[in-house]
Amino acid sequence: MTKESRMEMLLAEAQRDMRNGYYSGATGILASALAWAASATVVLFHSPERAVWVLLIAGMLIFPVGLLLCRLLGAPGTHSKGNPLGQLAGASTFWLIFSLPLAYVVGLSNTAWFFSAMLLVIGGRYLVFATIYGMRLYWLLGLVLALAGAVLALLRVAPLLVVAAGSAIEFAFGFVAIMQHHRWVRSGNSSCPMPLRDPA
Repeated sequence: MTKESRMEMLLAEAQRDMRNGYYSGATGILASALAWAASATVVLFHSPERAVWVLLIAGMLIFPVGLLLCRLLGAPGTHSKGNPLGQLAGASTFWLIFSLPLAYVVGLSNTAWFFSAMLLVIGGRYLVFATIYGMRLYWLLGLVLALAGAVLALLRVAPLLVVAAGSAIEFAFGFVAIMQHHRWVRSGNSSCPMPLRDPA
């Protein structure tokens, strides 16, 4: 077996572990969609300015809410010790956090631009998930969110339409991810022939 083949097997094993642990990431997408929905509600009944803070605060709750949804759906909500893709997921979270000040500054001149910038940032993060879970769905989700953010910013649409778009896109992809996870489990691909080993 070549070195490249061994690396591909290890990557596939790590991705299988992540999919088993986090329901193929579907719960995280739905948790993010709920954050967008909460922000949209505040835009509708209060103000876009308050909705900015709602999205930021709700965004911090995406991970714990996603873990709760994992448990409710029967997934452990964790990955094996030593899985390097877990570190990649953590690094992508820091990248998202570091991008928040830039999105906030952009939104100072136009609140809708903050939400559009967040669509771009979150879309970019989902591209990393394509490697973490080994699912092409995340390439499509990331590109759709980024395209929506760019187009809505260029059209200068109202903040409500931007947050509503974010929520609708993520809810739709979240349910698609659930269906893909179910098919993946039924196909037997979720069974891991050997546990991941700690490289240390």
